[in-house]
Amino acid sequence: MNTHATRRFVIAAGLIAFSQAASAEPFAKGDFAIGKSMVEKQCIACHAERFGGDGSAIYTRENRMVKTSRGLLAQIRNCNTMLDLKWFEDEELHVANYLNKTYYKFDQ
Repeated sequence: MNTHATRRFVIAAGLIAFSQAASAEPFAKGDFAIGKSMVEKQCIACHAERFGGDGSAIYTRENRMVKTSRGLLAQIRNCNTMLDLKWFEDEELHVANYLNKTYYKFDQ
């Protein structure tokens, strides 16, 4: 392969990798099942008390505070801190993965 062809190949490979990364789900390192279990154990009671029913209205209400994937992670961290849950970062990502796939559907 000559230098010009090699350069084009490298550029094309880079563009493909960039497009895949740009469209990747934002919380891919989180585990959905673990996140679901954590939400069921530590979030639903508080949310149900505040919003009624099963508590899911906090995620689906028209005037919800979370509007981006960054905002979702920030809110999870806020709850973690304010309620002294003592979750590690990976646990926050598990919860974010579950909530995003179930309610928010952010793609970046």
